[in-house]
Amino acid sequence: MNNSKISTLSKVMLLVVMALLVSSVFVPMWRIELSAPQYPEGLVLLLHADKIAGDVDIINGLNHYIGMKTLHKEDFIEFTVLPYIIVFFALCALAVAVIAMKKGLYALFISFILFGILAGVDFYRWNYEYGHNLDPNAAIQVPGMSYQPPLLGYKQLLNFGAYSIPDTGGWMLIAAGLLLFIAVIKETNLLNRFKKSNTTAVLLVFLTFSFFSCAKTEVVPIKLNVDTCDFCKMTIADGKYAAEVISEKGRVFKFDDIMCMIQYGKENANTKIAAYYVSDYVQDNVLIPAKTAFFISEGTIQSPMRGGVIAFSSENDAKEFGIKFKAKPITWEAIIAK
Repeated sequence: MNNSKISTLSKVMLLVVMALLVSSVFVPMWRIELSAPQYPEGLVLLLHADKIAGDVDIINGLNHYIGMKTLHKEDFIEFTVLPYIIVFFALCALAVAVIAMKKGLYALFISFILFGILAGVDFYRWNYEYGHNLDPNAAIQVPGMSYQPPLLGYKQLLNFGAYSIPDTGGWMLIAAGLLLFIAVIKETNLLNRFKKSNTTAVLLVFLTFSFFSCAKTEVVPIKLNVDTCDFCKMTIADGKYAAEVISEKGRVFKFDDIMCMIQYGKENANTKIAAYYVSDYVQDNVLIPAKTAFFISEGTIQSPMRGGVIAFSSENDAKEFGIKFKAKPITWEAIIAK
């Protein structure tokens, strides 16, 4: 048996890689979703291998007001060369499957990884330039503000929430990379080397978790007298009563009252919530996880929208203010059910 040749299974995976790469050229590679109160259905920018699609005209109009360059396919050489690069890798995958040499597989895998890194760096550079190089004569200017979209995940840009994630073509490229990785693992017998340990499995789980965790976001501090409630649209003025939710996509929604947050969740059931946060009443605009908070309700509590619920990080504080406001303790589960 020739140890320099790849197995039949690896050949099949290479053919699948070729099909994925070719198919990715015909569908969107990446998408940037924009959400704002004035656009309840949202806006989307779709990046194909050879063009920009989606709500381009509307987004260009918005960009003009804040001083960002408008987006045009002709301004990006990437849309000219990227389809050829992807097809080149597809042909290389076919060639390696036919020649069946391990060295060819390794070279293809390394080249594809380097291509992915360079593409990510280029995408970041593109986002940075468009978000920072602003027209000084723009109609709307916010000192110190830049509008760089996130490379991956969610980011708040003024009253717009921007969510960046691979689209169908991007997932195809990721799948192609994973198949190449599996083929390399198989041909190098790494699984046999780690047979007595879980090193490989742990590594794969870690890499998967690291990738998908990029779409999450940490708690975003509420800017009093600046941020508006995503439910009642009132300006959030008092940090003692505010609340916040983070969706599974990493989008952040802010509220001036805990019950505004609850009502928003009921009216937007399609929004999958990853975490709820509430303000600790005794601290200065400090958000704490709702699941670990202690709540009191009703009595003489006068929250901004008369929700009548306040939260504490300490059970003793909740009891103390419960007496002060003649309020009753209430669980988070009961609040959700209101």
